[in-house]
Amino acid sequence: MKGRIPTKDDIKKTIYGIVQSTAFLSGMGFGYSLFLCSLRKLLGHFNILTVSAIPAFLSSVFSILIERPSRRTLLSLYVSNVATETLWNMAKSRNWVQNIKYGDVAIYSVSMALLLMYYKGGHHKNSDSKSDSMFRVLRFVVGPYEEKDYSVRSSQASSFYRQVQNNPNDGSRNRSGSWQTRKQKNVIFHLVNQMLRVYKKIIYKIKCCDRHNACPHPFSCLYYTMQGASKMFSIGLGIQISLKLALNASLCILRRLTGKDNPSHAIPAGLIAGIAFTRYPDTTVALYVMWKAAQITYNLGIDKGVFPRVPGFTEFLYSFSTAVLFHAAILEPTNLRPSYWKFLHSISGGRIACMSRGATRRVGT
Repeated sequence: MKGRIPTKDDIKKTIYGIVQSTAFLSGMGFGYSLFLCSLRKLLGHFNILTVSAIPAFLSSVFSILIERPSRRTLLSLYVSNVATETLWNMAKSRNWVQNIKYGDVAIYSVSMALLLMYYKGGHHKNSDSKSDSMFRVLRFVVGPYEEKDYSVRSSQASSFYRQVQNNPNDGSRNRSGSWQTRKQKNVIFHLVNQMLRVYKKIIYKIKCCDRHNACPHPFSCLYYTMQGASKMFSIGLGIQISLKLALNASLCILRRLTGKDNPSHAIPAGLIAGIAFTRYPDTTVALYVMWKAAQITYNLGIDKGVFPRVPGFTEFLYSFSTAVLFHAAILEPTNLRPSYWKFLHSISGGRIACMSRGATRRVGT
């Protein structure tokens, strides 16, 4: 609603979107059962493809056409993210591949380097990807100054230099008043010290608050709750600060060494910034950034005539990825991402967990 009172048309669009998304999920579940039973009756038996993969693919093609076109790309990227991890787990369970140390960090670093290069090169301004949310995230993290042709510079810097040039004797006055500066620093240090003492007392009082006898944590319930929330907040803040620090420092050093600004500087800067990802690695985040980089690269390639535009590719990618996930959910659910298994468990009312898999042992389990 964009922070305003919704109009009648806005309410209609919202209700229509809810109904459309509900029809999409319902069509997926209904279509899966329909094609599964139809193929079983038509062929007279199950095989490794018809037991789940082909029915899921056909029902996905049927259901994705119901969903809004604006949401199809997001859905495709999400299921492709989960399917990529599932395919890797399936290959690892068969001893075809082995886990690579810091593999998720490498994926994240290379993908971030590509995205940052597109951002600095201004490629997102003259393509369909200009409205992509990933570039808004980059603008928030890196800042607008790294964007290509950023002409608005801070007026404070230029006015500061003019003030220094017009008042060359300020240095002597500053030296004469250095004792005042030292006094101010001592006051600030004393103030910070007092604030830390007050903070320590507050934490001590929170720890000593009431705790129920059934609670296993050592301190109060209030401290236990606040500790979990503050930990996640500090992790997110630390990742953002580390990423911004590594990116901006690397870009400034490269500009000083080469004497110019170039979009290719984003490649080593992005790789260096990936070091910050080693502190809290996450496979989901790494794969999401990878698929976003692949999507934006493909869109830019289409705009420049490098790649052909394939009609229905988004719908095909969604259907294929969903087929992989449903195949794994039936034949080898241990290779699924736990969050996606919980989603399937809740959306099926727990039936996917209690179904009999005895008949599928001959086709892969």
